[in-house]
Amino acid sequence: MFEDHNDTLRDIVAHADLLPAAQIDELWEAHLNTGKSFADTLVDSGLADRSAVLEAIASHLGTEYMPIPPARVEDTLLRLLKADQAHKYGIVPIGADPNKIRFLAKDPLNFSIVDELSFLLGRDIELIVSDPEYMEATVRHFYGDLNNSLDDIIHEIEGVKGLDENATDKDISGAASQAPIIRFVDRVMEEAIKAKASDVHFEPFEDQFRIRYRIDGALYEMAPPPKSLAGAVVARVKVMSSLNIAERRVPQDGRIKTTMGGRPVDLRVSTLPTQYGESVVCRILDKTVVNLDLENLSMPAEIKDGIRDLVNRPNGIFIVTGPTGSGKTTTLYSALREVNTPDLKILTAEDPVEYEVEGIMQVQINHQVGLTFAGALRSFLRQDPDTIMVGEIRDLETAQIAVQASLTGHVVLSTLHTNDAPGAVTRMLDMGLEPYLIAASLEGVLAQRLLRKVCKTCRTAYEPDRQMLNMLQVDPFAIADKQFYYGKGCPECNRSGYKGRQGLFELIRVNDAMRELITEKAPTLVIKQKAVENGMRPLREDGLRCIFDGLTTIEEVLKYT
Repeated sequence: MFEDHNDTLRDIVAHADLLPAAQIDELWEAHLNTGKSFADTLVDSGLADRSAVLEAIASHLGTEYMPIPPARVEDTLLRLLKADQAHKYGIVPIGADPNKIRFLAKDPLNFSIVDELSFLLGRDIELIVSDPEYMEATVRHFYGDLNNSLDDIIHEIEGVKGLDENATDKDISGAASQAPIIRFVDRVMEEAIKAKASDVHFEPFEDQFRIRYRIDGALYEMAPPPKSLAGAVVARVKVMSSLNIAERRVPQDGRIKTTMGGRPVDLRVSTLPTQYGESVVCRILDKTVVNLDLENLSMPAEIKDGIRDLVNRPNGIFIVTGPTGSGKTTTLYSALREVNTPDLKILTAEDPVEYEVEGIMQVQINHQVGLTFAGALRSFLRQDPDTIMVGEIRDLETAQIAVQASLTGHVVLSTLHTNDAPGAVTRMLDMGLEPYLIAASLEGVLAQRLLRKVCKTCRTAYEPDRQMLNMLQVDPFAIADKQFYYGKGCPECNRSGYKGRQGLFELIRVNDAMRELITEKAPTLVIKQKAVENGMRPLREDGLRCIFDGLTTIEEVLKYT
C-alpha cells in the first residue's frame, strides 16, 4: 500500500477507531522492527480490513473512495495528461470542471503530486482514493505501457537544439526547460527505478553521450541520446537537484525529491567536470527496495546473533568494513533498527543522510560550514545519547572521539574502508590511535561484500574445470558431491545470468586474547589466525557456502574475495 506516510496513516487508523490503541501500538512496534511500511504491517496482520483502511484515508482527506476504477474515461479527460506523466504520478483523470480536476491516485497521501499537478495544469487538484493494487493496471489500461516509449522520446529529442561551449546562462536554462528534454530525463529515471538500479550515470565523451544503469553491481548501457544534447540533459538534472546550472567548472552535490510510479523517491546527485563536459551520477535511494531489517540481509544465523549482541552491549565500538557499494550503510541502519526503541536515544552523523529512520536523530555532514564527522561527534556527546552512528571514521580526530565516546558508556557504530575484518585494527593503528585504546574500546568488526546471485529462472548445473577449482583453493575430492551453477541468461535477468545480490560476511568478536594481540601491535595475519581460531569464518569460506548453496558462481566469489 502506501510506503512513506507511516505517521499519517497511524493517526488516520487511530482517529477512525479501526483498532484498539493497544493493537495499533503493537503494529507500530512491528513496523519499526521489520522495516515494513505501517500500511503493509496493518494489512498483513489481518486485524484491519483493507477497504475499511482505504475508506478511512478518503474520509481523512475529505474525498471519496472508489474501490473499482471505471472501465471507461472520456478522451478529453485522458488528454489532460501525457502517458509518461500518468505513469510517473500513478494517476488517471476521472472528472473535471473549469476550476478542478479529479484524479484516481495510487498514492493520495503524497501531497507533492497535488502541488506539481496544480502547477502543470493550472487548476485545483483532487485525488480520489483507490486500491493501490489496481492502479498500476488502470494506468496501463488507459495510457498503455511505456516499455517501448524511450526510443520514441530519443527520436523526438533528436530535433532539439543542443548547447555549445559559448552558451549563456539563459541558453542553458532554456535548454533544460524544453519539454522533450524534461520527458527524456523523467523517463530515464523511471526506467532506472523500475529496473531497481542503484545508480544512473550520465557520461559525456568526445563523440558520444553514454547513459548507464548500475544494476546488482554491474553497469548496463541504454540507448544513448545525441551527443549534442549532453549539455541540455545534464542541465535538466542540475535544475531538478537545485544545483547552479551556470557553474560547470567545479564539482557539485545535490538531491532530488521526486515522484516516480506514484511514490516519492530520493536521488542523490553528484556532478564532476571532465574533458568533454560534466559527468553526473544519480544514486537512487528507494526505500521500497531496501529492507532495513537484519532478517532480510541474507546473513548466516551466527552473524545476525553476533551483530545483535554487539549493538545491545552497554558500550564499545562496532565497525563495518568493505569497499564502496558493499552494503555497509544498509547493515548499520538494520543494526540500529534492532535498538531503535523509545527508551534509547540514537544519534547519527552521515554524509549524506541516505534513509530517514523514524525515532533516530540524523545529522547531515556539511564540510562547507565546518560540520565534519569529528565536529558532529563531539557535539553528540553533549546530547546525552545511548547509541551513536558515525558514517565513516576517516581521520585520527574522529577516531579519538569515537573511542572516547565508547569508553564513557556509549555504543558507537561506524565504517572503515579495509579489505577484511582483521585489517580494521591495522587501519586504526595507521591513523595514529594508541593500541591500548583500540583494545579497550573495540568490540567487533564485520567485513562484507555484495556479489551477484545466479538467476533462479535460468540457473543451470555444470562441472567446473580443474583450473577454476585450483583458484578457489579447494580439494576436488572433498567437493565431489557438490553441485555448481551458472546462469544461462534469460529475459528475466536481462541476459546477464544474474539477478539480485547476496552478501558475504566475516565477523570478529574481540575477546581478551585478541585484545592482547592488539596491544602488542600484532600483524594483521596473526590477528586473522587468532580470529579464525575463535570461530571467524573468512569471506572466501563464506563465499564457498554461497556457491554450494547454489546462490552464486565461482567467478563472483573469486572476483570479490
